[in-house]
Amino acid sequence: MTPSELTRLIADNVEKMITGKRDRIELAAAALLAGGNVLIEDVPGTGKTMLARSLAASVGADFKRIQFTPDLLPADLTGITYFDPKTSDFIFRKGAVFTNVLLADEINRATPRTQSALLECMEEKQITVDGTTYKLKEPFFVIATQNPVETNGTYPLPEAQLDRFMIKMSMGYPTAEEYIGLINTHGAGDPLSSLFGVCNADDIISAKKQCENVRLHNDLAAYIVSLAQRTRETDGVLLGLSTRGILAAVRMSRTIAAIKGRDFVTPDDIKYIFPYIACHRLILSGGYKHKTGRAEEIINTVLASVPVPSEDWSV
Repeated sequence: MTPSELTRLIADNVEKMITGKRDRIELAAAALLAGGNVLIEDVPGTGKTMLARSLAASVGADFKRIQFTPDLLPADLTGITYFDPKTSDFIFRKGAVFTNVLLADEINRATPRTQSALLECMEEKQITVDGTTYKLKEPFFVIATQNPVETNGTYPLPEAQLDRFMIKMSMGYPTAEEYIGLINTHGAGDPLSSLFGVCNADDIISAKKQCENVRLHNDLAAYIVSLAQRTRETDGVLLGLSTRGILAAVRMSRTIAAIKGRDFVTPDDIKYIFPYIACHRLILSGGYKHKTGRAEEIINTVLASVPVPSEDWSV
């Protein structure tokens, strides 16, 4: 199954639950195929958790959901080693991260100590407990949600944590017409229970390998680097796009090209995904550290100021 076919199947299935957000669904699916993680930040009731649950239900793989709270412990995520008196031996009990798709709901409500338990598994796809390293299943995908308008009882994600999310996006409110369809869908019962898996873990792994083979011209690689360097030179930016962010832009642009049915990346692919890659990675001066709108303005300025290379990208 090609990445284009796989994404279409997932998006069609998720749209039974989420109306009018096809682009957001495809972005989340693209991050999954690119081997990254997704952070969804929006006000309550916009469908953040529903998108995450619907995406997980569409992928016929292991899924676990953790509701992040202040009393959640790192061991709840990673697992613990305990002594079993019956066997007189130490046994490792796996935590929530031992799955394919992990929904970290309201991730900023957990303490920094617990948030940091995800750092290793999100980046290296492994977890270390009591000196023993355990490889996680393939694919491993974290989709997290957070509410930006409530600050009581929350702990803002540190930059190291944000940098491990390949993309950050919001949902936004539906249109009036989309609300009518939403009411008809969710008017009675639990429609999520009717969703079924349209692919399995092997399909995801196969599509991911196809995305990795998409051609990226050296001029376009240099274009991504130029965009990243410009973020570091822009007034009002204390810390620009990281090296991890550059690699994320490369993987996402290849995946978007594959989803569109091409075996080569174009500048439009890069310009499309760059705001989702870069905005949450910028550290801004003047009290704008967590102002998404200001970061978007800066990224739009960067995209407008860096010359776009011109070439026949199909050869």
